[in-house]
Amino acid sequence: MTSRERILAALNHRQPDKVPVDFGGTVVSGISASIVYKLRKAFKLHEHPVRVIEPYQMLGEIEDDLREKLCADCAFVMPYTCLFGYRLENWKPWTLFDGTPVLVPGDFNTVPAPDGGLYQYPLGDKSVPPSGYMPKGGFYFDALIRQTGNFDDENPSVEDNLEEFSIVNDDMLKHFQNETEKIRKNTNCAVVMATPGTGLGDIAHVPAPFLKHPKGIRDVEEWYISLASRQGFIKELFDAQTQIALKNLALLKQAAGANIDVVQLCGSDLGSQQGPMCSVTAFEELYLPYYKRMTDWIHANTGWKVFKHCCGSIKPLIPGLIEAGFDILNPVQNSAKNMDPAVLKNEFGSKITFWGGGVDTQHTLPFGTPEEVRRQVTGRINIYNRDGGYVFNTIHNTQPGTPVQNFLAMIEAIKQFR
Repeated sequence: MTSRERILAALNHRQPDKVPVDFGGTVVSGISASIVYKLRKAFKLHEHPVRVIEPYQMLGEIEDDLREKLCADCAFVMPYTCLFGYRLENWKPWTLFDGTPVLVPGDFNTVPAPDGGLYQYPLGDKSVPPSGYMPKGGFYFDALIRQTGNFDDENPSVEDNLEEFSIVNDDMLKHFQNETEKIRKNTNCAVVMATPGTGLGDIAHVPAPFLKHPKGIRDVEEWYISLASRQGFIKELFDAQTQIALKNLALLKQAAGANIDVVQLCGSDLGSQQGPMCSVTAFEELYLPYYKRMTDWIHANTGWKVFKHCCGSIKPLIPGLIEAGFDILNPVQNSAKNMDPAVLKNEFGSKITFWGGGVDTQHTLPFGTPEEVRRQVTGRINIYNRDGGYVFNTIHNTQPGTPVQNFLAMIEAIKQFR
């Protein structure tokens, strides 16, 4: 099987020839730029500064030569813009706090904070308040809350929280057409693309680090309060967002549909370490109907599989995610409560593809021994990979500071199934 055929077999719940693997196919299954740099050295690949293809999380680009070493079957479709709103182009040199040389986009502009941290700016515009902050010695940016309180507390404006949702323009469509065509032409990888403007309540987007002067509900705490106290507003907002999303999906299909295999529709996290952050009833009333409108359109009009990112302890919500039409669940956080791999595979493995869960990035991969890493990876693949419905990845992105020997032990374990 080619890499693409292997991924598609797994997504159709057929047993592939080898365990399918993803490293860097999405911004929630990637690798820190500092680790990418170290891996290139470890594999004796050409050494050069790594491009930071997701500045918010400081993720590194997985080039073709490294992708081959990592046994990865997916390729990353470069977004039109990053979470700070600027284009990923006009690369310039920069250095991480740990000394790693990288390349960042031309509009990646930082200003030192009084405590030694760094401020980042929406659209790279330093004339407006910063929208991101990296602590001194830190590894990625946190969104800064810039809610101004200019919304009506009793009747907030849907239009204010729709500001970042717009119909994709011709330049964006041409970009996605070119990027997906390039992957299809130059690799045999599956093409995984994050669709713009299809996330509902993605908490990374709520503070709007890409807007110079965000309006509406932009405070994370205020947003979660709204899920309980302003449900009418949330439904009206999700309905309006879904209408825009459906128009964008149709345009993306026309521009690049034949080149796309998987679309990452949404990255809204609904779970904590201990349990869901919303009830099953709240999910069914607030999220499910709007997700389903999008997934129904996708399944009726394309061959795309639909990818849902959702961290945490979410076992009670998985039946609803399946009903909502999601084909794929990522990152499968087995380190959270009630997320036992064997239980998840037995109960849901024939109905949804698990994309992730391969090793714990909070404990085992960064702090375990190489042998502990190998043992966990082997055990997880043995559980998840039977009868298809599985793509190996770590539980979310590989974090800075992860020992390279542990990462290499993970690759050694994967190769037993390749």
